[in-house]
Amino acid sequence: MIVEFHFDFGSPNAYLSHRVIPEIEKRVGARFDYIPVLLGGVFKATGNVSPAVSLQGIKNKPQYQALETRRFLERHGIDDYRPNPHFPVNTLQIMRGAIVARREGCFERYVDEVYRHMWAEPKKMDDPKVILAALEESALPGEKIIASLQEPDVKAELLANTEDAVRRGVFGSPSFFVGDELFFGKDRLRDVELEIDAQKGKP
Repeated sequence: MIVEFHFDFGSPNAYLSHRVIPEIEKRVGARFDYIPVLLGGVFKATGNVSPAVSLQGIKNKPQYQALETRRFLERHGIDDYRPNPHFPVNTLQIMRGAIVARREGCFERYVDEVYRHMWAEPKKMDDPKVILAALEESALPGEKIIASLQEPDVKAELLANTEDAVRRGVFGSPSFFVGDELFFGKDRLRDVELEIDAQKGKP
């Protein structure tokens, strides 16, 4: 069974989901297919905004969100998550880079490393020089990836992914599809796992 994971590097909750996905894959025997989408495009199409905006001026809720994040980190033994001091980061270039990396056969390593540079060893990953240095540090073909970011078919594929996600009901990241069932947020990963088991048991 393949589960779709619609992700953008700019979402810390998508990063935390990424860290937990291998545990789920081992438990349930499913594979998560990573689908790059542009979160800014999703937000524009749906009228949504990031939690950094939506939680402004609300008493207690931001503190509770931080508490839930600490619980998640502790539950899954994640000790290298760091808030990115440059947040919000414009992820257009690195999301296009994910499209290129898949074509170059280095997608999984690209995802791991860009997430590391965003949320474990945070950098300003919307600065072309910083992006190039980060990719080269990670032994990825940085110059080739960056040189391909403006190719029309690369732009078109990311746009198509984003539009398709919105058409299917996505309004943010992380979003997951188990078959046609949509789940949103890292806190729904337990439900994702239950749905995988339920669908595997169907005749």
